[in-house]
Amino acid sequence: MEKPSGSRFVRTVLGDLAPEEIGLTYAHEHIIIEESYPTLGNPLFLLNDVDRAVEELRRFYEAGGRTMVDTMPADCGRNILKLAEVSRRSGVNIVAPTGIHLEMYYLPNHWRYAYTEEQLTRLFIADVTTGIDANDYNGPFVDRTPHKAGMVKLATGDEKITPHQEKIFHAVVNTHRETGVPILTHTNSGLQAIEQVKRFEKLGADLRHVVISHVDRYQDIGYNRELLQTGVNVEYDSAFRWKEKENWTYKLLAALLPDFPDQITMGMDAAKHVYWKSYGGEPGLNFLLTTFKEDLRKMGLEHYYENIFFKNPARLYTFA
Repeated sequence: MEKPSGSRFVRTVLGDLAPEEIGLTYAHEHIIIEESYPTLGNPLFLLNDVDRAVEELRRFYEAGGRTMVDTMPADCGRNILKLAEVSRRSGVNIVAPTGIHLEMYYLPNHWRYAYTEEQLTRLFIADVTTGIDANDYNGPFVDRTPHKAGMVKLATGDEKITPHQEKIFHAVVNTHRETGVPILTHTNSGLQAIEQVKRFEKLGADLRHVVISHVDRYQDIGYNRELLQTGVNVEYDSAFRWKEKENWTYKLLAALLPDFPDQITMGMDAAKHVYWKSYGGEPGLNFLLTTFKEDLRKMGLEHYYENIFFKNPARLYTFA
């Protein structure tokens, strides 16, 4: 697939699309998690059955969904060949990531610690501009595929941002500034989100193309408001998780959508097979297209649905 004419495009595993072509988009998912260090620690993370992924994403497509952003970055369960196959067979556009996840998902002697800022930058840029390694940097040879990354990821945890994480910030922003690739971040329930933004601002990232994930798990409207006032985008993904507890995702949407309609995106971050119907779990990846959509209507917020799932992700995931 050729890049659309002009400079505005969203990069998917099967090629570049014009932003208006990506349709209804989940902004943060885990479509494939291959056998890897993370799945050794938690077998529920194992999502490597292509047939089941195709089945789940076909349901999403039939319900009106068109694009998902996969968020498992380099060498912690990413399998670019499977992502491409799932996209071809399901019809769903998939944005693949580069970058680095939390330290807990890598062995203590992983190359992420030894590589310099420059080496990490070159690796991330190659994923974006040349193609992701078929072996995901797990072998002595690099075999680059034609499938490129359309997003670069970093992650911080509960603690203050560490010097090692600062190195990752620099490499991620270097990649973003050189290629225009959008940035997605992981937070632990919103912790360090504002500190992340401060670093992005200092390093010269375009906050219109940066999204901070999982912040609806931070149960404070004021904190979320302060974050949105910076101009960054947020991604909420816990609407189905609250069970009998107060649904803070809904509280935040009701409080913040009227003031920040252009900065809020949503996904499910359904990174465990017990959430997928194709694995016999619940609620299935169609939750946001069915139950949530009806709940939004009951809350009188249905007119924001197009912003959340169409306009905002299309702008956010367009290369800067």
